[in-house]
Amino acid sequence: MIIGVPREIKSNENRVSMTPMGVEFVARKGHAVLVERDAGVQSGFSNHMYESYGAEIVESAAEIFGRAEMVVKVKEPQASELDMIRQDQIVFTYFHFAASEELTRGFINTGAVGIAYETVMLEDKTLPLLVPMSEVAGRMAVQEGAKYLERRMGGKGILLGGVPGVEPAVVAIIGGGVVGTNAAKIAAGLGAKVYVLDVDIERLRYLDDVMPKNVFTMYSNQHNIRKMLRNTDLLIGAVLIPGSKAPRLVTREMLKLMGKGSVIVDVAVDQGGCIETVRPTTHEDPIFEVEGVIHYCVTNMPGAVPNTSTIALTNATLPYVAHVADLKNTHEIKHHPELRWGVNIYKGKVTHQGVAEAFEMEYVPVEEALV
Repeated sequence: MIIGVPREIKSNENRVSMTPMGVEFVARKGHAVLVERDAGVQSGFSNHMYESYGAEIVESAAEIFGRAEMVVKVKEPQASELDMIRQDQIVFTYFHFAASEELTRGFINTGAVGIAYETVMLEDKTLPLLVPMSEVAGRMAVQEGAKYLERRMGGKGILLGGVPGVEPAVVAIIGGGVVGTNAAKIAAGLGAKVYVLDVDIERLRYLDDVMPKNVFTMYSNQHNIRKMLRNTDLLIGAVLIPGSKAPRLVTREMLKLMGKGSVIVDVAVDQGGCIETVRPTTHEDPIFEVEGVIHYCVTNMPGAVPNTSTIALTNATLPYVAHVADLKNTHEIKHHPELRWGVNIYKGKVTHQGVAEAFEMEYVPVEEALV
């Protein structure tokens, strides 16, 4: 199979979907890899490195999309890329379809196969291709939140960990999954007083056992969220329902409970956000203010640390990319349960229920679409 690796064009997206070592892995399995010139430069990988590991360097995205049978990306196709996607072509990337009706309808119209990293699922319901970037985003959420709590950035002027004789900041994290757990680790390590809210009691029990003594767990409901907001300096949204829109758990009215200069980092913005007032932002223009509260809602947070993120992403995605490349045709995905969960759109049919429900579209079970 011919695999294409285009240069990412989303604002300040510095990651690339495959490392040179990844190219070597799939090339040894007999597949050809096309890499757009300079696709890996911002992640620390030169064109020469890709060539030395077996890639062919091509000059344009148009050539990538024109020749490749499978295009492997990091972020969802942008408008100019949608126009280049061919019927029956496989596109394997983070799509987050439920957050954008325009993207969903645009991809349906291509007649291509959309496999979403974020919904590839193991038997135990874990999401192996979402985990590495969730780990990065969870850790970055605290890093960015701490920065915007500084007075020069418009924040309260609070040091996250405090100092002897001065109380630390209060960090509230809604969602105790991978993002929430990693955010709690970093916030706790910096000395903040951390609260993790979740609806899964067993998850809360687990976190209560493994987290340091400055991390506290609470059941997530409207009463407890309101109670927490009154004292919260940094609120992190870390809610995920795979493939579906995130539930809105904090309303605009509830923001008035937070003090002026408090900070929100909503990692769930990729799936529409779990806070009513969020809207997607970029690394170039990352924040805005509502009700005196600073909102940081960058949709590609790991793009700020591309070397770390690219290596972590390729470590996870490469076995799945190779497996798709080995298929004789896309119908064979039905024999691979993990990948089957990843198929969100198949040749014009919406095959993920969460995406269909988000926009009231017809849902076709992937098993039927693959027949």
